[in-house]
Amino acid sequence: MAPYIFMERNGIHIIDLHKTVDMVDVAADALKQIAKSGKRILFVGTKKQIKDVIAEKAQSVGMPYVIERWPGGMLTNFPTIRKAVKKMSNIDKLLADGTYDKLSKRENLQIHRKREKLEKNLGSIADLTRLPSALFVVDVMKEQIAVREANRLGIPVFAIVDTNSDPNNIDFVIPANDDASKSVEVILNACCEAINEGLEERKIEKADQEAAEAQAKAEAGEGATEESEKKPRRGTRKRINEE
Repeated sequence: MAPYIFMERNGIHIIDLHKTVDMVDVAADALKQIAKSGKRILFVGTKKQIKDVIAEKAQSVGMPYVIERWPGGMLTNFPTIRKAVKKMSNIDKLLADGTYDKLSKRENLQIHRKREKLEKNLGSIADLTRLPSALFVVDVMKEQIAVREANRLGIPVFAIVDTNSDPNNIDFVIPANDDASKSVEVILNACCEAINEGLEERKIEKADQEAAEAQAKAEAGEGATEESEKKPRRGTRKRINEE
């Protein structure tokens, strides 16, 4: 992290905030393009002091997130994770249609506890039907398993990286204090604003494309109608010839 450190004072490394701002801008632009293309970004941060911030910001842009323990193999063994998510939805269906009403009170309690555990660990990624196109990680040392899995699959990693971490496996490094919730919140605000801009631009482009297609169909329909009006019917042509 030496290139991102401004100075050292009393054994504490101070990050160069000018470089932090520059790297946030670079990361935000890349995240905007990912969101604009309709791809998903998975936010990861399991530290107690930043859980709520990550959940709030990820939800604000409709992206999946992991704030509990990282389930090993979540990316490299994604089909197994999807099976667990489907198990959760199956339990919901059986609870709704009254299938579990016939079971004993103890069995019902066990099923509800199992459902709560699945919801806690996987509820925030229930809508993630395929591998994410990028990871946004806070504290690469604590989330090193997630980073390794992303590296193995070639998924780009955006990360808030502190001075005690190794940035070599990170594609988009944002040098900053990953322990301070305020620091994390400021950076996430900037990145999520960029993601939201990308999503809005995607909506506008999609609406414009649909409008253009509808107009093209309407014009094609009008052209066909005019052509049919110009072309005389067989009976009419026969009468004209006879006359």
